[in-house]
Amino acid sequence: MRSFMVPSILLAAGLAFASPGSAQTAAPAQPAAATAASAAAAAPAAKVADPTLDAAGRPLRQAEPGVGEPVDKAFYLQQQVTPTGQEAHWFHDVILLPLITVISIFVLALLVWVIIRYRRAANPTPSRTSHNTAIEIIWTLAPVLILVAIAIPSIKLLAAQFKPAPKNAVTLKAIGNQWFWSYEYPDNGGIQLTANMLKEGDQVGKDQRYRTDADGPRLLATDQRVVLPVGVPIRLVTTATDVIHSWAVPAFWIKLDAIPGRLNETSFIIQKEGVYFGQCSELCGARHAFMPIAVEAVSPAKFAQWVASKGGTMPGAAAEPASTTAIGNDASDATANGAAEAAPTVAATATPAPSNQPATANPAGAGNTGN
Repeated sequence: MRSFMVPSILLAAGLAFASPGSAQTAAPAQPAAATAASAAAAAPAAKVADPTLDAAGRPLRQAEPGVGEPVDKAFYLQQQVTPTGQEAHWFHDVILLPLITVISIFVLALLVWVIIRYRRAANPTPSRTSHNTAIEIIWTLAPVLILVAIAIPSIKLLAAQFKPAPKNAVTLKAIGNQWFWSYEYPDNGGIQLTANMLKEGDQVGKDQRYRTDADGPRLLATDQRVVLPVGVPIRLVTTATDVIHSWAVPAFWIKLDAIPGRLNETSFIIQKEGVYFGQCSELCGARHAFMPIAVEAVSPAKFAQWVASKGGTMPGAAAEPASTTAIGNDASDATANGAAEAAPTVAATATPAPSNQPATANPAGAGNTGN
């Protein structure tokens, strides 16, 4: 009996010593996993590069010659890249220009005929006619019919220019200042930009950015371009902080006044990628001629990347769900009895604030400083 108890006591003692060691060996596995998860969640997300700029901060896309910019010695309308602009261009070319040409030639022919037919030498005894019913009906009815014919496409075009933007439109708020433009993207996390005219190389100090051919034409290139997607409705909202300005881009068929204390709105759709230039078109002070507008139209995917690079968000982007530990007796359950174990609380990484710095190292990014 005594010989049987001794091995039993030794076996029990061995198990008692072995159990704490096993627990000490297995216990660190869970804290290590939690620490790794915490470190991964706390690590800042990699910064998204601006897809419109190169490594030196200069624009990758250059303007296409003759598109979206003025052309030397040209006197015609710019090529239109919006549906409303194309309709207006058609209205000008097909209806207005031929009609004006015909009327001008007709009036000129009448004047020449009257000068020759009713000159004193050919008509020594002038006519005393003071009333002609047929002629009066014709010269009254003809202009009315012409105006009615013009009114139908004209009203259609006018309605298209003030058609409200749909719900999926990208909102761009343009704010006029003396003498620069600032922009906001309220639907994309409140991105803010300030755009100043780029000066020439002999007008800036050392190490300051100046205009190059890649930026655009003289007096129209800016240190930051407005980036908008193609094929997506754009809601343009304008206002001003001081005096009346006007946001005008000829290739978009857009000219909308920016009035202090008031919001004006219009909408358009850009159909072609590229760079398009405009300028303030309302006399606003001494430097009115130095308020250019530069818009870069990109694909929707590149626009989303640009928004991310500015710290913004796309509307409707779902937030990532919080990590939780599954409840139940499955492989992911680390507890011995299958009960739920609270997952370690990890502080969410804050979204970086929208950048209001210029896309390049132009020191005038705060708005025409030093002018």
